[in-house]
Amino acid sequence: MPAELSPIDKAKFVAARRAVDFVEDGMKLGLGTGSTAAWMVRCLAERIREEGLRVTGVPTSTRTAELARNLGITVTSLDDAKWLDLTIDGADEFDPQLNLIKGGGAALLQEKIVATASDQMIVITDAAKEVTQLGAFPLPVEVIPFGWQTTKALIEETLVSMDVLDRDVTLRMNGAAPLVTDEANYILDLHLKRIGNPRQLALVMNQIPGVVENGLFIDICDKVIIGHGDGRVVLRDINSGETFDERIEFADSDNIFADF
Repeated sequence: MPAELSPIDKAKFVAARRAVDFVEDGMKLGLGTGSTAAWMVRCLAERIREEGLRVTGVPTSTRTAELARNLGITVTSLDDAKWLDLTIDGADEFDPQLNLIKGGGAALLQEKIVATASDQMIVITDAAKEVTQLGAFPLPVEVIPFGWQTTKALIEETLVSMDVLDRDVTLRMNGAAPLVTDEANYILDLHLKRIGNPRQLALVMNQIPGVVENGLFIDICDKVIIGHGDGRVVLRDINSGETFDERIEFADSDNIFADF
């Protein structure tokens, strides 16, 4: 079955498998959202089944919670867990300082709350998400529905003074209606092409009335694990400055693929 996966899915899988090696018995874990994070949840469930690992997960979306429960992972709320040992999640972009853009899956609010409430955050991704400068991926900004068009206008006005290449702002849709997040908010996507100062932009965006949170994750990620289609993974640790190049071996009979 692994041989039948596309190179991008193999890259996501090996990154996820390497990430769950950092999980220890008794940990409280933040479980991310998205296609790469779904691989991680499956890899974690495999370790639980095979090793008797005891962990508690705090999902960052309803779809991650459903997947985790279906795979036999114990889940709880962040209010009950209070603080987490580790969060493992994906990213839409990351730069050399491990600053991130997240929110392509419309779960950025829960993702940022959970990641910030963790001792450590590991991002799992493929090489295509690595950029020299953030901004090619549209920056999601979660806003309350009340007065969202006014909020959009304020964002557009604010962007005039920011170090960005473009300033197109669109409402994310779900068919003919606005997409609604788990917190019943809307998502505005900022098509900026280049973000010259992500830290400044993140701070300024959150000062605009109506904005709930933005998808810039600054100084939150500790490690990034980059998967490749040939089974190779590159691990970068922002705190130690070290980079490791490894290879993940997996058998065709891996039960992680059984229902995927």
